[in-house]
Amino acid sequence: MRKTVAPVLLATLWISLSEFARNEFLLKAYWTDHYAGMGLDFPDAPINGAMWGLWSLLFALAIFFLLKQFSLRDTTLLAWLMAFLMMWVVTGNLAVLPFRILYLAIPLSLIETFVAAWIIQRLT
Repeated sequence: MRKTVAPVLLATLWISLSEFARNEFLLKAYWTDHYAGMGLDFPDAPINGAMWGLWSLLFALAIFFLLKQFSLRDTTLLAWLMAFLMMWVVTGNLAVLPFRILYLAIPLSLIETFVAAWIIQRLT
């Protein structure tokens, strides 16, 4: 159990911190400007943060299970495609994605995914 819970929780923590840093410090202005341009407030209430915490846990669990079947590289790419690319397709389709963020978000999310997979691989 220790080789399952600890790696997943540590990867969840990494994902959460990475998401928070990227979206609060680097990209917040893009998000708020985009939402303001649509006449909306950017959803940053505590419940939204809690849901991102749940998303981070589910993402870490998906990585954990992918690593049982695939290499670190393949897991990183598959997990990134499932989590980020699909999320951006949906949010882009809903017109709530500021496409300008992708120049930073793509490489940073790839690093986030790789490090999460590496953490889980090293600790299991």
